[in-house]
Amino acid sequence: MTRHDRIAALKAAARERILVLDGSWGVMFQREGLSEADFRAERFADHVGQMKGNNDILCLTRPDLVTKLHEAYYAAGADISETNTFSATWIAQEDYGCQSAVRDINLAGARLARAVADAFTAREPQKPRFVAGSIGPLNKMLSMSSDVNDPGARTVTFDQVYEAYREQVLALYEGGVDLFLIETITDTLNCKAAIKAILDLEDEGLEALPIWISGTITDRSGRTLSGQTAEAFWNSVKHAKPFAIGFNCALGADLMRPHIAEMARVAGTLVAAYPNAGLPNAMGQYDEQPHETACHLHEWAQSGLVNILGGCCGTTPDHIRHVAEAVAGVAPRVPPDRPKAMRLAGLEPFELA
Repeated sequence: MTRHDRIAALKAAARERILVLDGSWGVMFQREGLSEADFRAERFADHVGQMKGNNDILCLTRPDLVTKLHEAYYAAGADISETNTFSATWIAQEDYGCQSAVRDINLAGARLARAVADAFTAREPQKPRFVAGSIGPLNKMLSMSSDVNDPGARTVTFDQVYEAYREQVLALYEGGVDLFLIETITDTLNCKAAIKAILDLEDEGLEALPIWISGTITDRSGRTLSGQTAEAFWNSVKHAKPFAIGFNCALGADLMRPHIAEMARVAGTLVAAYPNAGLPNAMGQYDEQPHETACHLHEWAQSGLVNILGGCCGTTPDHIRHVAEAVAGVAPRVPPDRPKAMRLAGLEPFELA
């Protein structure tokens, strides 16, 4: 199956049913009890500084674990699995001194996921599996000052953020992903740099891949970290004509629901959501059980709010199995046909009919 065929199959599947994304990667790696040596392997044996915690580097040093996790999520019922490249930009990898490995991480992450997806599709052609290239947030923001005493202070420029994302998306594309997932967005301007990097690949003649944009609501205010409401966020990025938009992380399903409902009201495309397994407890652990997560997401599906569901922090293959079973047979949301109007956004949406 060519990538063109896979994209057509993805869009066809989304019209027919609610698609299921995988769950958390970090919690599953933590359960492996990995040592510093697992993160280093031979390639980084002499690397200066701590490597433990750099989960993306496992694409190069423990590809067997990455492959095993893709297999676990696809076996649990996921239609889409993300590449293990959440922090695979040179800006994020500066924390570990691994900037030079960024291209290799993304290529390996995409190829590992592609191989597992293709194997599952070959066994179950009636349920093709897809690969989303994970493009996570940065530890540096364009919309907010890095110095409380200087509102204009920034530690990166737009061009630097763009170049960081360009390196990542090009390697993910070459590695064989089916769509790009810009996720856990805290800063809409950073997101716009990632969008431009993707759209520029299309302008340069590469095949256009679907774009999935997933922001994160950071607290009960209902706003992203850079201050936007759900509708303002949609207005800011809809020019990219995304395949899907929604939210992930930060909140559990109960607290995320009103923001997903608002996005379902305004977005003229698919709506996707993958909440945490509740809020973390005092020890930073997630206590929400698989059947509890599935119960929440089943209600969302029955209410016609969503097209894609999955899990973020604290969720496991068992959570995803319960979610997949809970939404099987439930019709996907139909995007609304809103009247045409000029819709703009700052922190709040603005509509001129």
